Amino acid sequence: MDLTGMNVVLVGYFSAKEKQYLTIMDEFADSVLALGAQVVGRFVQRRGVSDGGVRTMDLPYSSRTLVSAGKVEEIALVREKSRAHAVIFLNPLTDHQREALTGLFHCPVITSDDLRA
Repeated sequence: MDLTGMNVVLVGYFSAKEKQYLTIMDEFADSVLALGAQVVGRFVQRRGVSDGGVRTMDLPYSSRTLVSAGKVEEIALVREKSRAHAVIFLNPLTDHQREALTGLFHCPVITSDDLRA
């Protein structure tokens, strides 16, 4: 996928057990830059930091959006202020999640899987 000239916001959803999440996000950003995009925002949602979170780690914060409502608001604000063309999730999304997030962010939402296609 050609992202030349696009401003994008990156989002990653990680288990608290994943200690290398910043490195993974850096590699993700590098791959997006190699496709010609400019990264204008980066967000990480970590799950399982608390005992309650550990028990629910396999579940998304929201089946509708994957990430928490607060994180959606933060991403939407940065996307709007930066006029990013797209939001790219490191993680796979269901069709329902992609549709909901596209409506909330008012821009295309793609995943790292889409970049490989």
